[in-house]
Amino acid sequence: MKQLSFLIPIALLLLAAPYAGAQEIVWYERVDMNGFLSTSFTYNLNTPASMENGERIFDRHHNSFAFDVFQLVVRSDAEKAGDAGFRFDLITGALPQYTASSGLFGGGNIDVLQGYVSYIIPVGSGLTVDAGKFLTHMGYELIEGYDGWNDNVSRSFLFGYAIPFAHTGIRTRYGFSESVSAMVMLANGWDNAVENNTNKTVGAQLAVTPVADLFLAVNGIHGAEGEDDNSNNTSVFDLVGIYTVSELLTVGVNADFGSARTAAEDGADASWSGVAGYIRLNLSDAFSISLRGEQFDDADGLRTGTQQKLTELTVTPEYRPTDRLVLRADFRMDSSDKDVFEKGASLSDPTLKSVDSQTTIGLNMLITF
Repeated sequence: MKQLSFLIPIALLLLAAPYAGAQEIVWYERVDMNGFLSTSFTYNLNTPASMENGERIFDRHHNSFAFDVFQLVVRSDAEKAGDAGFRFDLITGALPQYTASSGLFGGGNIDVLQGYVSYIIPVGSGLTVDAGKFLTHMGYELIEGYDGWNDNVSRSFLFGYAIPFAHTGIRTRYGFSESVSAMVMLANGWDNAVENNTNKTVGAQLAVTPVADLFLAVNGIHGAEGEDDNSNNTSVFDLVGIYTVSELLTVGVNADFGSARTAAEDGADASWSGVAGYIRLNLSDAFSISLRGEQFDDADGLRTGTQQKLTELTVTPEYRPTDRLVLRADFRMDSSDKDVFEKGASLSDPTLKSVDSQTTIGLNMLITF
């Protein structure tokens, strides 16, 4: 009993805490906890012998069920000038194998997807400062979580090859008005929690809502991304547009233009570019269908390892039986101007082939809480 006596005053303090001040909000009442779980299945009609889908991001395994990700989010938002807050996203599953930042945990299947503290400096409308690890500001699509997911199950080539996933550093955000905001970032680089050279990466965003249903964002990033190499300057210019035509129809566009200094003898930069278009039809409160088409040009083979031009078309029906549960299917056709996709052997043709296209079917179930 003596060993437990020290717990008595602690217990009394915890019991008394809610009554310490009638007008005070206890600290844990300011903290929100949310979660997200996604599972999927992907089948490649090429039946590759390696069981790998070519040129794909996240949905890489053929004829395989996948525990994609479980995300636990603990957050306390800073809402007004003078407020401080934080966000902490812990994820596990298959996703961390592809998105884990270099230098943080060393890979595996557990990762801190985001982890940062926030403070709103009382300047003008409030200057928000975030310090830590956060998801990139680039691109139309995102790493899915409880507070947002994409219209399609699979990710675009632009998402996987044109832009980074996350940054570790500091960013500032300021709203000039209800329709114009800006962000400036200073970070270690692309997807590395620990700096790999002596230079920093800078990023910026200008977001504009000229009319109520139209959102436009201009994003940029520049910095040396090579290991122990300050000369490997990499730059990407990213454009995003989303127009909500009506409750029935939303259209979107994403364009990327990137370049990087390479070790080529002629000193020329390698470049890549791409454009993707999105259409979403909300046919009822519970059913939607989304269409994505894109082209990605890896002109110098720096991003995919092959000098090629990739195109894809994806159709995704979606059913929402409840507000928290989403059921989706992906019907996707990929093609390249090079034979980069594997076609497996069959009884009628026992030879393995490299072909210029692949077709996949994906199924996905996700839930938020």
